[in-house]
Amino acid sequence: MRLIFAAMTALPLAACATTSGADDLPAARAEGSCNAAAAQGHIGHTASQGMGAAILKDSGAQSLRWGPPESAWTMDYRPDRVNVRYDRDMKITEVTCG
Repeated sequence: MRLIFAAMTALPLAACATTSGADDLPAARAEGSCNAAAAQGHIGHTASQGMGAAILKDSGAQSLRWGPPESAWTMDYRPDRVNVRYDRDMKITEVTCG
């Protein structure tokens, strides 16, 4: 009976315990995930198909989403997508991930 009581009192404490392992290591950038910092040099350039391909390559993203001026975007987050906003003059104003 004492063994059952000891186990029952220790169980709630076990839920608070932390484990060490792979979760403690710094997260590596997954293959195909976006790195917007690498594509910031394209801000100010003219938005075009070729520029989109260059931004995809530089950012490492798998997909590209263009953001026309004064447009609304969904707020869904995709770590493998690069977002490129441009103004009325077709100049790139922002490069972000998500």
